[in-house]
Amino acid sequence: MGLEFGGQVGVAPRRAIDSGETALVGIYEISKLLASPHRLESVLAGVLSLLSSFLDMRHGLIALLDQGGAPEMVVGSGWTEGAAKRFFDRLPERAVGQIVATKMPLVIENVATSPLFEGTDLSEWGPTDGVPFSLIGVPIKEGETVVGTLTVDRVYNARAGVLFDHDVRFLTMIANLVGQTLRLHKLIARDRERLMQEKARLEKVDRQPPIDVSGEKLKGIVGDSPAVRAVVAKIRVVAKAKSTVLLRGESGTGKELFAAAIHNLSPRRSKPFVKLNCAALPESVLESELFGHERGAFTGAANLRKGRFELADGGTLFLDEIGEITPAFQAKLLRVLQEGEFERVGGSRTLKVDVRLVCATNRNLEEAVQRGDFRADLYYRISVVPIFLPPLRERKGDLESLANEFVKRFNADQGSHLQLSESAMSVLNECAFPGNIRELENCIYRTATLARGDVITDRDFSCRNDGCLSSILWSGSHDPTMRASNFSPLPIVASNRVKPPSPPHASGAEAGESLAPETCPGAENCNIIDKDPRMDHDRLVDAMERAGWVKAKAARLLGLTPRQIGYALQKHGIAVKKF
Repeated sequence: MGLEFGGQVGVAPRRAIDSGETALVGIYEISKLLASPHRLESVLAGVLSLLSSFLDMRHGLIALLDQGGAPEMVVGSGWTEGAAKRFFDRLPERAVGQIVATKMPLVIENVATSPLFEGTDLSEWGPTDGVPFSLIGVPIKEGETVVGTLTVDRVYNARAGVLFDHDVRFLTMIANLVGQTLRLHKLIARDRERLMQEKARLEKVDRQPPIDVSGEKLKGIVGDSPAVRAVVAKIRVVAKAKSTVLLRGESGTGKELFAAAIHNLSPRRSKPFVKLNCAALPESVLESELFGHERGAFTGAANLRKGRFELADGGTLFLDEIGEITPAFQAKLLRVLQEGEFERVGGSRTLKVDVRLVCATNRNLEEAVQRGDFRADLYYRISVVPIFLPPLRERKGDLESLANEFVKRFNADQGSHLQLSESAMSVLNECAFPGNIRELENCIYRTATLARGDVITDRDFSCRNDGCLSSILWSGSHDPTMRASNFSPLPIVASNRVKPPSPPHASGAEAGESLAPETCPGAENCNIIDKDPRMDHDRLVDAMERAGWVKAKAARLLGLTPRQIGYALQKHGIAVKKF
């Protein structure tokens, strides 16, 4: 039957009333139920129970589908919970698929004669006494996505063709209300999960013992060389203030670890520590990541999103590779640093935040300012307290402890029990590691993976098999000797024609003069060169010619290391040919 009270089959309706009035009463009652604070399964079951009071129906089903189209939750009226799931599974996939694919209602006046139900055993749907029955199905949508179906079946009669239209409109309105309720339940579930995670994080912070600011070691920082101790001592001082810190140094020197140490030693350590690599994102995405965006600000911005500045409010924001941002974005960042306020992308409301900024770069910002690639006013804002991180070659005392730490991590990851032998440490001590700690970690993991026993020896290293990354990346060029002094501020002048001074530790070949013995950067290696009669000028040039002017190959021809070859070339004033 159509929309009327007294909906059970075989029971005479109590009073037939106008279908519009019935639909209005039904929507009112169902909307009250959907707004109640109960479990979703109970609410949906109540919806079907109310529907049976307004529609002449035998059974009703609400099925919620996952992203793959499989039933995630099935609630029925006129069925037990298990029977409702079985009933939905017996619905032909063509019928359900048509509702999902077309996003339109499906009306089948007589199931027995429908091609969609061909081959289906209708007796499993309950006794019909030979009376045909009809099926109505409407999609439950969340936006434009179908997330479920609402289906009812009823006894077929001659009036069905007239009343189906009213029933379909009524069920479509109910399905829309259910879709909105699902969306609210998902939002509440996401907020609950976020709050639970935040609660767990805060509880974890509360359980952590207070940081010993006077202690000698910091979490994650391995090493006890004078260079590292000097950096740690400076960090302990600047961490107490709110001043912006600029970490400078070559790639792979551990800038993120030192930034985390600044946060953990500061009064903000109980607040968030948020990280962002500025070089990893294009400008348009970087702006959204830092400042957030409003809903509908651009294509794909379906919801409001907070940026990193908002997420770091009260805590510390670490911006790595700050020297890679474009001049246009530098102006936007400058305003936040000056005023402490910004607007989300696509928004007009000004937001204020309290954030301690720590930046990092491996670029020479002074030269970038001279070239006009980096704003001078932004440079002065971020370089309030510059801290220069030493490269690994200036931390030779830390090489063994770092290598053993990486072996320990490898063993923990792989379940192995590897150790470094003395010969292995000798190989490591001979390398300059232009990639610093990151290259050392790569070297240890690569060697440990290919090791032939439980003890890593010199024969296991890639440099013994033409596979050293240093020789591959740096062959044909002078050994990199950038130091903290390379980042010392240069006079910022208006003219772009002013050339920066040559690096203070450039090789003799670059500077146009030979390297004096007393300035050789490795006294032990210089003595080896002086004592070895094979290292005369002609033999060195001959080896380099045979090796195509690749120092790693020439070193193998002469039985030396690439580093020793580099020292010999500097000593004899031989410029490396580049092809």
